[in-house]
Amino acid sequence: MLERLKNLEENISLLKRMKKEMSAEDIRTNRFDEWALRYGLFESIQIVIDIACHIAGKYNLGASDTYAQCIDKLIQHDYIDASLGQNLIAAIGLRNLLIHEYTKLDTDKLYGFLDSVDDFSRFIEQIGPYV
Repeated sequence: MLERLKNLEENISLLKRMKKEMSAEDIRTNRFDEWALRYGLFESIQIVIDIACHIAGKYNLGASDTYAQCIDKLIQHDYIDASLGQNLIAAIGLRNLLIHEYTKLDTDKLYGFLDSVDDFSRFIEQIGPYV
């Protein structure tokens, strides 16, 4: 799990760099950059899911049938705060859209998720001691 935390830290750095150096228009007009944004967000969310479900199992927090329930278990047992947990559950919704392509995501909305990258950093701070 420590390796996954390291990967998440690297992703955070890259996503922040993307936000700093590119506009939504830049990404919209370059398919490679759009792909990078999609994959960077997807992988980061998946790492959060993997760690959350691992911690829930490791500390016997109860069975979870969904990824969101893994996050809920962390909230209920005070591993992460509720506001962060709710943001992460929303991110799981984005992950589901990205992976299953239920709907075409607007590039501007996708770019807007870069404003939430700090949630990944907060997750590392709050969950790190338990990994």
